[in-house]
Amino acid sequence: MKQSLPFLLSLLALFALMSSANPGPTALSKTDMDQNFKGRVGLQLYSLREQFAKDVPKTLDQVRSFGIKYVETHSTYGLTPENFRAELDSRGLKAVAGHFSFERFRDDVEGVARDAKILGLEYAGSAWIPHKDNFDEKTCREAIAVFNRAGEALAKHGLKFFYHTHGYEFLPHGNGTFFDLMMAETKPQAVTCEIDVFWVVHPGQDPAKLIEKYGSRFELMHVKDMKRGTPTGLFTGHSDVTNNVVLGTGVIDWVAVFRAARKAGVKWYFLEDESPTSVQQIPQSLSYMEKLKL
Repeated sequence: MKQSLPFLLSLLALFALMSSANPGPTALSKTDMDQNFKGRVGLQLYSLREQFAKDVPKTLDQVRSFGIKYVETHSTYGLTPENFRAELDSRGLKAVAGHFSFERFRDDVEGVARDAKILGLEYAGSAWIPHKDNFDEKTCREAIAVFNRAGEALAKHGLKFFYHTHGYEFLPHGNGTFFDLMMAETKPQAVTCEIDVFWVVHPGQDPAKLIEKYGSRFELMHVKDMKRGTPTGLFTGHSDVTNNVVLGTGVIDWVAVFRAARKAGVKWYFLEDESPTSVQQIPQSLSYMEKLKL
């Protein structure tokens, strides 16, 4: 027995070493295993802008038929905020966020707050900074000042201000980009961001890496895929609407994007499809998100 003890101890040590080098299924944490995408999903109503221009009630019925419960607004199509809210409420639709013009945040932020509260929004933001030719530092810094003031004003009403990326702000500046300047100079407690994945890829950026870099600054996301062959490395903020395709059929690595977003704590994912065939594409994109394994 005494002679076999060293042999037994050596055998146990070897087994322990092999187990640590080749962990079994029980060694995998839940976060390492495939999971379905489980983010809170809504629809940016701009996706159906042509339909809304013709018939608001019928188009909201279409939105509800997709199985959508949450939306992001950008217009009330000639209705008062009160009447548009009533149309949403009658269909069980909840407006979470809304886009307003840069000029309104600059000149009428209290009016924005009033309309946002009527619509029941939690977030109000800007998706475009007016500029001529290339976006420049002067325009960027002026926008930063507007955003900080707007964010502080909206916070007094229990609302969050956000800026929506649109491509041109990724022009090189200093050791980074104008977007880096915006992130450095806007106040985190006053200004959050909505990452539009299409408009991050369009200027040649990596959306997953951008989310990892700025983490919790991104609370909202526009989920939009890009057709293969679409020109990138551009800073125009413009692309043909037919370059919006069904999620999973374009160039964007959604697994990487959604994994980074989940880790960063993105709170809302708004599908946006600007294509002429959005009515057909939206259900397919929703199905893709529902089935996607992360």
